Amino acid sequence: MKKEKINKLFTLIQEAKHMVALTGAGVSTLSGIRDFRGKNGLYNEMDAEKIFSIEYFEEDPSFYYKNAADFIYNIDQINPSIVHNVLGELEKRGRLKALITQNIDLLHQKGGSKNVIEIHGSPAIHYCLRCPGIRVSFEEAAAVVRSGDMPKCPKCSRVIKPAITFFGESLPTEALRQAITESQEADLMLVLGTSLTVFPAASMPDYTLRQGGKIVVVNNMQTHLDSKAELHFDDLEAVFEGLNSLLT
Repeated sequence: MKKEKINKLFTLIQEAKHMVALTGAGVSTLSGIRDFRGKNGLYNEMDAEKIFSIEYFEEDPSFYYKNAADFIYNIDQINPSIVHNVLGELEKRGRLKALITQNIDLLHQKGGSKNVIEIHGSPAIHYCLRCPGIRVSFEEAAAVVRSGDMPKCPKCSRVIKPAITFFGESLPTEALRQAITESQEADLMLVLGTSLTVFPAASMPDYTLRQGGKIVVVNNMQTHLDSKAELHFDDLEAVFEGLNSLLT
């Protein structure tokens, strides 16, 4: 990868007044978490839609907890990638104003990011589908899952659900509103590790472009916005290693 191209990206980041990032599964594959639709994705060997089906969860929640244990509830054994860490550093330095993510693995928070907008929900909180106001933290739920059981409502003993948006549920309204607002205000959006095929997340760069902002796409597969990108890269790890060397 040409150093000049990395330098140009670094200059864009330095000159941006309101930079936002949009991240997808490709960011977390660098930490060893498999994506859903990629070459070695979960869809190739299990019914991933069934794992995240609200209808099936209500029928048999054990299917979700059994299959999600490794890539959601063992997150304490997974380290943030260089992408997570550099994005956290960029926010700390005031360069990155917001981070919109499709991911549900909490790795951006582990990498130091504070202003994370999780548009597909988050396992940070688990709640009861029956009892209003019941909230259980990720740490509490994860400890139960790692013990081989399922977290239950302290009031009605029903198995509780993570606040991840399952198929059949609406996206979190406030997170979506915040994501749109940040995308519209962005003069630069970094589109990282997403093929931009899942909507409405895939529409966020369009909000930036319509307001006259620039986008930079870093993904190992083509996206429908490659031709509109100020810069395009296909090696996420190499790009962020280059940025990291310029930041240090």
